[in-house]
Amino acid sequence: MAMRFQGTETYVVSDELKLAVNAAITLQRPLLVKGEPGTGKTMLAIEVAGSLGMPLFEWHIKSTTKAQHGLYEYDAVARLRDAQLGDDRAADIANYIVRGPLWEAFESDEQAVLLIDEIDKADIEFPNDLLRELDRMEFFVYELKQLVKARHRPMVIITSNNEKELPDAFLRRCFFHYIRFPDRETMDRIVGVHFPQLKEDLVQEALEVFFNMREVPGLKKKPSTSELIDWLKLLLSGDVPADVLRERDPRKAIPPLYGALLKNEQDVALFERLAFMARRGT
Repeated sequence: MAMRFQGTETYVVSDELKLAVNAAITLQRPLLVKGEPGTGKTMLAIEVAGSLGMPLFEWHIKSTTKAQHGLYEYDAVARLRDAQLGDDRAADIANYIVRGPLWEAFESDEQAVLLIDEIDKADIEFPNDLLRELDRMEFFVYELKQLVKARHRPMVIITSNNEKELPDAFLRRCFFHYIRFPDRETMDRIVGVHFPQLKEDLVQEALEVFFNMREVPGLKKKPSTSELIDWLKLLLSGDVPADVLRERDPRKAIPPLYGALLKNEQDVALFERLAFMARRGT
């Protein structure tokens, strides 16, 4: 029977996202997921692996990451040092081959989930350098003269924050899904998962403040889902009553504990200007 992802109790997922995951499983193609930071792209891979009972291998991409790092790395410097010191390990090159996450996923005894996280951080050639390995599910280790073939084709989930365009040849090989920012009803469900005991009036007032902040023109970085969760955690620990959030005085435009929501000085200054202008207008 084919595997089907239905979501989990701890991860609120839309019907469209469930369809995308299951389509990628059926097609045996990588699932490319885009969306605003904080919309749960990375968590998706973790939840899919947990839901389907599959091991998870994570590859978090940096600006300096090369495709080779996902396959393996040969530590020639360590081998040379050990040889100079007379270490017997230096005679076997296999002792200096470090497996990457693709190799680990390929060698897994059972089908695994492979997360390639934030692929757009790497060099523009990075996705193209992975085409053959993701297509054929194999690669050659030249130092060992060994062909590594996937025992089971892993479920590959690739995330992108859209920092740069991905090559067409790479996009053709993926099933694509864009995670839209949650609407208020969905966000209410997400909050309920994280804070099932939170008073409903506080939740509703917090959501009102949160979505109003996101709509402010000129905001450099809109607060995300993860930042809302952090803010609610602080409101809860500080026992902040709903009445404090319910106050709609424009002269106090910045909400309490705003540091969890606003992440740069430009946005803080914007809200301070709004409050100043409101005070002058009264």
